[in-house]
Amino acid sequence: MQVSLFVTCLVDQLRPEVGQATLALLEHAGCTVNFNPSQTCCGQPACNAGYEGEAQQVARHTMDVLAGDDPIVVPSGSCAAQLKHYADLFDAEDPDHARAVALAPRVHELSAFLVDQMNYDASGASFEGTLTWHDACHTLRELGVKDQPRHLLGQVAGAQLVEAPECETCCGFGGTFAIKMPEISVAMSDRKLDEIIALGVDSIVSTDISCLMQLGGRLISRGSHIRALHLAEILAP
Repeated sequence: MQVSLFVTCLVDQLRPEVGQATLALLEHAGCTVNFNPSQTCCGQPACNAGYEGEAQQVARHTMDVLAGDDPIVVPSGSCAAQLKHYADLFDAEDPDHARAVALAPRVHELSAFLVDQMNYDASGASFEGTLTWHDACHTLRELGVKDQPRHLLGQVAGAQLVEAPECETCCGFGGTFAIKMPEISVAMSDRKLDEIIALGVDSIVSTDISCLMQLGGRLISRGSHIRALHLAEILAP
């Protein structure tokens, strides 16, 4: 299968190793991966902050970059959700509205694509230790992705998946929320981490770099040995 990889700006700028792992994983799954280096941000920060014109501009560019019929695989639930909601940025009579509507069904969050489209077998991957999964808000609530990453992690040799009771609770990042209300954001993060630290796991895993930045940063601040890892880093050959 030929796919387009939308790597996301946070992966590109802050965690490029996640992009490399995602590429290796998709190729191992049998995909021919196209990556257009002209891609930029999905526009979610501008959209959430109320800058509709700027968000439209970014959306138009992204639709140009991702033109075609190939499935678009995104290693981030929040960015995948933004791509799927591009049509909301344009009036129905705007030609870009039709382009956005056509784009939406091509967009797939990474774990959902591997399980639902590729029937991927992750038993060749290995990880020694205990893991807990963080259900990122957009991945769970916007895209309805919950079972797929757990299915994949359950196949990884040596890995023990431990469910956190508050796995669905927000990490507190929320994009600009973390900037505008840092005290509340940190308190929300620490509430999750108190539970995760008590579980005694080795790593917390998700497919949203924003959540992993939030949780990983607080783990470092608290002197914890727990690592914040992207799913692709666990599964990549």
